[in-house]
Amino acid sequence: MTTVNEQKQIAASKALEFIEDGMTVGLGTGSTAAFFIEQLADKIELENWHIRGVATSFRSEKLARELGIDVVNVDDVKYVDVTVDGADVVDPQFSGIKGGGAALLFEKVVAKISKKNIWIVDNAKLQSRLHDFNLPIEVVKFGSQHIFNFLEDMGLNPTWRSYGDVEKMTTDSNNYIIDAHIADYPNLAELANELDHKTGVVEHGIFMEIADMLVIGDMEVKAKNE
Repeated sequence: MTTVNEQKQIAASKALEFIEDGMTVGLGTGSTAAFFIEQLADKIELENWHIRGVATSFRSEKLARELGIDVVNVDDVKYVDVTVDGADVVDPQFSGIKGGGAALLFEKVVAKISKKNIWIVDNAKLQSRLHDFNLPIEVVKFGSQHIFNFLEDMGLNPTWRSYGDVEKMTTDSNNYIIDAHIADYPNLAELANELDHKTGVVEHGIFMEIADMLVIGDMEVKAKNE
């Protein structure tokens, strides 16, 4: 039986099969995406590929640069050929919750300009429903308590994302993260729409109609609409 880390490495290796020389590649954030970045760097060196990377977080950018990948600014490219990223949980309809690594804003920006999005996850991340994972919501600092109260009034039992001794951690964009409990929320599409229109909410971790392919550990590769 394969371990979780082995499943992540296998998924990363499968995703690498869809990368070609000359591409601009979106570099996701998180432990599974880190395996992909490491394997991509090895492939670039072995095959003498010319690849440009667009990072979805400062952490991923730092790792990629340390491994010799040419990382460019997202505003310096017209589009991204393929983005390979992880997810906190995905369902069979290719919807997911992302943001456990607090990179949801950059991840969604890069995903939206990508021709193809490949999500790589370990076997346990594939679930029949998304509701059992807390929903990360990125908010501006100004007036953030009012957004917290709004989420509380919705019955979402919000909590501030903390980090170590830091009571309210900040993202790469210097915003706060509020984690909402969505276990009893009936319709995530409606919730996403409401959050999209809430002043002060920068982004949320509901990712629908974005992933084109799921690579699930040592189980399978699934393309949308197959």
